[in-house]
Amino acid sequence: MRVRMKPEDTLPLLQVKVADLTPRVLVAGDPARVQRIAGLLDDARQLAATREYVTWAGTYKGVAINVMSHGVGSAGAGAVFEELCRGGAERIIRVGTAGGLQPDVKDGDVVVATAAVRCDGLSRRLVPLEWPAVADVDITVALRQAAAASELTVHTGVVLTADNFYPSPVLPNDQPMWRDFGAVAVEMEVSALYTVASINGVAAGAVVAIDGNPLADQDESMAGYEPFRDVVDRAVDGAIRAGLEALVD
Repeated sequence: MRVRMKPEDTLPLLQVKVADLTPRVLVAGDPARVQRIAGLLDDARQLAATREYVTWAGTYKGVAINVMSHGVGSAGAGAVFEELCRGGAERIIRVGTAGGLQPDVKDGDVVVATAAVRCDGLSRRLVPLEWPAVADVDITVALRQAAAASELTVHTGVVLTADNFYPSPVLPNDQPMWRDFGAVAVEMEVSALYTVASINGVAAGAVVAIDGNPLADQDESMAGYEPFRDVVDRAVDGAIRAGLEALVD
């Protein structure tokens, strides 16, 4: 059963009044990226900033939306997604970054996530592992169409969501296995979003910019990871604009 909060209530973690939320929400891990997105909105105003959670409101193409940061990792992000659902969100789209897993998923590409492998720690505490983390079909189609207009290389497929950014010094790296199964990219929050959204009856999707390929470009020290490059920034811009277009579609 979906839990609903009252308009006069304040969301405990986000510290945003329910009355200030809109049905359409764009989320990103980085607060700086949220501020960047807010610069593309009309009548943008910041509603709250607490911990890693920064929330803005505004309009895009005449449609009222919220934009907010969820931080890194499934646990903290999942709490944000849950509060959004309880506050009345109907459509949530994540705009983020990811590492490519397939050889042809390269820096500067964009991936639209149709589903996510649930290697996070949160979703298994919400539903059995047999339950799939799957995107909303209409949002996925809208993201794919909007991303194609960016003239970037766009991939569509299953992503791997994993809690560990750095590999274990003891346990084997399982990314090659998921690559061989067909996963196109690895990131840290999509499975939490799709699971929380699903059990709350909310439509969700995700589009991510590729900032490296951990299996092709780096050793396990991650010393070669350089996300702050022009090629990645262009992909982030394309993902942001695709997310906004799909959100109001």
